[in-house]
This record gives sequence, structure tokens and C-alpha cells, in this order.
Amino acid sequence: MSSETTAPEPEDDPIGYFLDDVTYHGKSERTREFYERVLRGFEAFLAESDRSVPVAAASHRDCMAYVHGLRGDHSESTVATYASYLHRFFAYMTQVGTFDSNPMTLVMEEMDESINTDPTRREIGIEGMRAFVGDIGHPLTRAVILTLLKTGMRAGELCNLDLRDLNLAEPGPSPEVPVRAALDGRPDSLYVAAEPSRGAVTNGEKRTASNKRKRDTTIPVDAELARTLRRWLAIRPDVRSDAEPLFVSTSGDWGQRLTPDMVHHLVEGHARDHGWYRDGGGTEENVTPHYFRHFFTTHLRDRTGDRGVVKYLRGDVAQDVIDTYTHEWGSRVRESYENHIYSLL
Repeated sequence: MSSETTAPEPEDDPIGYFLDDVTYHGKSERTREFYERVLRGFEAFLAESDRSVPVAAASHRDCMAYVHGLRGDHSESTVATYASYLHRFFAYMTQVGTFDSNPMTLVMEEMDESINTDPTRREIGIEGMRAFVGDIGHPLTRAVILTLLKTGMRAGELCNLDLRDLNLAEPGPSPEVPVRAALDGRPDSLYVAAEPSRGAVTNGEKRTASNKRKRDTTIPVDAELARTLRRWLAIRPDVRSDAEPLFVSTSGDWGQRLTPDMVHHLVEGHARDHGWYRDGGGTEENVTPHYFRHFFTTHLRDRTGDRGVVKYLRGDVAQDVIDTYTHEWGSRVRESYENHIYSLL
């Protein structure tokens, strides 16, 4: 076999090995090319530095220096994207046993600590968002948007929710589906798993979206969201999957699990009607599903003054912090959440 067709060994070319696996996992050619551009750029940065170390030997200080060097030539959002790609590379190579540790973990935690209100984004207060939600008539659209606003989860994470991931103290009309063991003793809560990924089978169904959180997370459901979810369950169509997805289409793809594109379409349509979305508008102007994650982070953090709880709910914290909040979930997470979550209805 020629050298051109021989797969790279992880020890000789970890980046090449990772890029091959990216392809095997079904990522698009565009995604693979972006990974390659970022990772080869990092490799070149290391080679040109005073230490001149291989990628496998990079320390967290090397990674911090690389990220810092990006800031002069790129926007903060682009810097964050580059950092996340580098983080995923190191995490994967650590998981397969090629690298001993992920030097980007500390870098990402420091970047997470700097989460602030983005001054270039549209600023919407509680009253403004309350008026926005109040104009939504369809039970599915209201349930989707309120879930995003009250939990801070991503669109893909919302799409991957099954009935087993919801434990309501007063269940709505829906099939008898046992809730996850992790929700036993935690009424009015949602479970957001870390493991679903696009193309993989979870709960007997091949998924079209990936969850991107670092750890499994249990999120409280307040009275407003519980009432809204029960209203949705009352009209939820018969579904096409034995996994019993929580959110399914009520239009052309009747009964099919929602996809991120469908969620974006729902949010875009209502935001456009409200004057919060226009063709050609950027992140500083348009309200999208990701904007709701920004809204949740900003307003709940400001209300609680507890960055740790918010990071737990977002799924952005390390294992030791997750363990602490999981162990003290009722007294720290639920109590803080219920005391400070904003009212939108």
C-alpha cells in the first residue's frame, strides 16, 4: 500500500489521525477542512515558538499563548470557535488514549469565566421577552421557545429530548413512559444527556443532532414551563419513533422529531414577526435559538450572583464541580433556580 493511502498513525501524526476519524464520524468536508486549518495552524505556531514542541507535548500555557495570539486578528467569536475546535481535538485524542491529558481544559474554563453580556447583541430585558413570548399562540412554538429560554439548552439538545427525560409532578396527557432513573425523586425536572451525537443511536433511534455539553445535567422545571409543557403534551401528535421524542413536528413532517433546522425556523418566524429578525442581519441584530442561551446566561447569572450554578445548568463545568452540584442538587441547584428564574408568562 502506498504512503498516500496509508492511514496516519496517531503517534506520528495525531492531527492526520484525528482528521481521518472526523471523516469516519460523518462530518462534512467543510467541517473537516476547518478542523485541518485550525489544527495545522496550531501545529505551525508550536513549531515556530521558542519551545518548538510537537502537538502531543503542548502545555496549557502553549494553548493559552496560541489563543491569545489569535485575538489581534480575529473577532472574539472566531477566537472562541478556534479554541473549541482545539479543545475537541485534545479531548478526543485523550479519550482514545493517544494523549495523556487535555491542556485546553484549563483554557476553556478560563474562557467560560469571561462569559459576559455581548455588547454587540440586541439587548432584551425581561419585559421585552415577556411580550415576545406572550404573542406566541401555537402550543409547540411556545413550548420550544419557553424551554430554550428557561433552561439555556442548545437547539440540538432540545431536539434530542425524549419523554423519559421529563419528569413532571403533574404529568400531562402522554404515553406511559418511565422516566430516567436519574430523575427519580426529582419531580419537575429535565435531564439533558451529554451522549447523543449525530448519526449515533440513542434510546433506539438514530439522531440527527449532537448534544455539546460536557456533562449530563438535570435542570429544574418551574411552574410556568411545566404548565406550558403539559399544554403541548395535550396536543402532541402520535410519533414515528419508539424513543418517544418530546418535541415533534405538527406540520409537513407530522410526528417526526424536531431537528435544529425546524427549531431555527420556528424561532425565526416568530422573531421576524416581532421585528427581531431580518435577512442579512447578524448576531448583533437577529434573535435565534442561540440568543436564548445568551439571554438565559446573562439574566440568571445576574439574578443569582452564582456563576457556578449557571455553568452547571449550561453543562459547562468540570467533573469535580458537576459532582458537587449533583450531590447537592436540591439545596443548591433547584433552590437557587426556583428563587431566581424570571417569569415570562
